[in-house]
Amino acid sequence: MPRAISRLPLAPGVYRFRDAAGEVLYIGRATTLRSRVASYWSGLRNRGHLAPMVARVARVEAVPCDSPHEAAWLERNLLEEARPRWNRTAGGQESPVYLRLDARPRIPGLTVARRPEPGDGLCYFGPYLGGLRARQAAAAIGRVCPLAATGTALGGAERDMTRARGTAGGDRGALTAAVAAILAREPAAVSAARARLEELRGAAAEALAFELAAKINSELRSLDWVTSPQRVTSLEPAAFEACGWSGQLLVRFVIRAGRLCEWSQERCDRAAAAAALAATPPGWAGFARRSAELAAALSAQPR
Repeated sequence: MPRAISRLPLAPGVYRFRDAAGEVLYIGRATTLRSRVASYWSGLRNRGHLAPMVARVARVEAVPCDSPHEAAWLERNLLEEARPRWNRTAGGQESPVYLRLDARPRIPGLTVARRPEPGDGLCYFGPYLGGLRARQAAAAIGRVCPLAATGTALGGAERDMTRARGTAGGDRGALTAAVAAILAREPAAVSAARARLEELRGAAAEALAFELAAKINSELRSLDWVTSPQRVTSLEPAAFEACGWSGQLLVRFVIRAGRLCEWSQERCDRAAAAAALAATPPGWAGFARRSAELAAALSAQPR
């Protein structure tokens, strides 16, 4: 097992353990796959109840993800579909939420919603895991794009504050577009927002406003959470399969209603895999190929 663990990447992802009969024992997620999986063999600490399971592990499988958020979603989706006996819950503790962008003149702004409301004419982004992270991300975006300050329903004191900030109602369109660009994960928009938040955090620390600096730091981490790459759960109700092949192993992902909910791998040659690979959407080819390459590395002998 140590040899297999050494082949895991120092990257986020989802892992699962199988016994000698091929039964899935456990599914988990990690910010760093190699160190997380290694921890099962270097002292379980407060996870002592898993010791009998670890003794049965014969094989490790893993999917590298593009962000911890993507790994969190993938773990949740897989556990909602089928829960191995050693997993205590059907998914993580975070609640799925959305960010709702309202550009109407009276009360524009960005708020957290439990679900999209079809027909309300508003723009939804997500889904995201974690209501607190979503609220902190909304606050972060509000600091750099004060869309709410352009509302026509603001009272006198609020209008004075917007004037002091140099934000006028005429900025509403530009601010709405800037918020949408950040939530659409446009690199330049995300980078500019992060840079401004880092500037504000530094200014707060320099002024000895350490509570404010800590708050902005939390908002920065939450902004990273919602703007990081994440494809395994989508607003779009797409249904398809994405496959990757390497080293005589075909890795197959099944996406239903916009969620990657099944993950399997099987031995086959390149010719037998050709049709599945050709049917894989281009945007998923790299994700599936990386997973297949890791599967081949983990299955290499000796273990």
